[in-house]
Amino acid sequence: MRLHLRAFTVNINFFFNRLSFYVLAIFVLMLFIQLCIHWIRFSRLAFYKRSPRPKPDEALEPVSVVVCARDAYEDLTELIPALLNQDYPQFEVVVVNDCSDDETEEFLKDLERREPRVKPVQLRQHLNFFNGKKFPLSMGIKSASNDLLVLTDANCRPTSNQWLRSVVNHYDHGTEVVIGYSRYSRTGGILNLLMRFDALQNGMMYLSAALAGKPYMGVGQNLSYRQRLFFRNKGFISHYNMPAGDDDVFISQVATKKNTRVQIDTDNTIECRPTSSSSTWIRERCQKYSTIPMYRRNARSLMVLHFWSQFLFYGCLIALAFLPPAFSLDVDVHYTAYYFPTLAMLFLMRYVSQMIIYNGASKRLGERGLLLPLIVLDFLFAILTPLFRISGRLGK
Repeated sequence: MRLHLRAFTVNINFFFNRLSFYVLAIFVLMLFIQLCIHWIRFSRLAFYKRSPRPKPDEALEPVSVVVCARDAYEDLTELIPALLNQDYPQFEVVVVNDCSDDETEEFLKDLERREPRVKPVQLRQHLNFFNGKKFPLSMGIKSASNDLLVLTDANCRPTSNQWLRSVVNHYDHGTEVVIGYSRYSRTGGILNLLMRFDALQNGMMYLSAALAGKPYMGVGQNLSYRQRLFFRNKGFISHYNMPAGDDDVFISQVATKKNTRVQIDTDNTIECRPTSSSSTWIRERCQKYSTIPMYRRNARSLMVLHFWSQFLFYGCLIALAFLPPAFSLDVDVHYTAYYFPTLAMLFLMRYVSQMIIYNGASKRLGERGLLLPLIVLDFLFAILTPLFRISGRLGK
């Protein structure tokens, strides 16, 4: 194309690459979806400031803390004293010994003689038709003396003696479920970094959904619901054949906008001992993602939208770095090189948004040391998450 001006003539050649244009269009769309998810959904957690009014002792109803343990003698020697040290007027600790081969049974028997608040439930036989910890957890819930249940795992510790109060303070008239967050201890190493970032990402998703009035899951390390809710919905019968789902699938079935509250308390939460085995962690993540088809449709849709928009965002960005520009102007007078800087600006837009949202969420949940490697971790999970989900669906 030849452009005639008064003083001189300029030759302008317009270049258009169809493949690059389609990839660029997908990239911009994925960027838009990611920004919407971060600012519309995740911001609910990042900027959350409300906290319930503390209840006086006479308003705190009795609680049953339920813990399932298998070959967890060393963990229980640390967890149970921490639970018994809780500043709460009336509670019991129900510990289900799930066919342990270590010293768990003897430890619980001795503790029962000395501490009336500990109620052991000894299981000596596995049931083949129940997978995971659903059967021992069901037995612990049935053995609980109180309607208000608080669940945690043997490898977890409350971060303060006010944890039980913090959970129960979120109950009001009509509340049947309280969803909390559990973080992993910071021990160093790449696996620990991956586990903590994964917990943060998942926490942002399910806590933000609950704050939006659409709860779809909780985590069994820091979860509370009423015993009568469990019995009314026939426990885990609808998904007894799945190895996971005792927390997320069950909550997806029973939690609603009206009966669910969220416990976000940095100082009074649960911290878990992370595994040192990468294969164990990968297996657990695959099992967790295998339960997604059991979630409600809106929860499934949001998760799929987030996972695949994250994956396609990076995939398109890498492709655009190697493909020729979708369009460019080659001018005789000077060459306008705005295409790749524009891509960098779009990437920076998402990264800055992530930093703001993740910083706020990390502060609310007590996570530290995850912002500096955010870009690397986000890119890794853009690849790992679809792999986990596909493996979970295939049962591998």
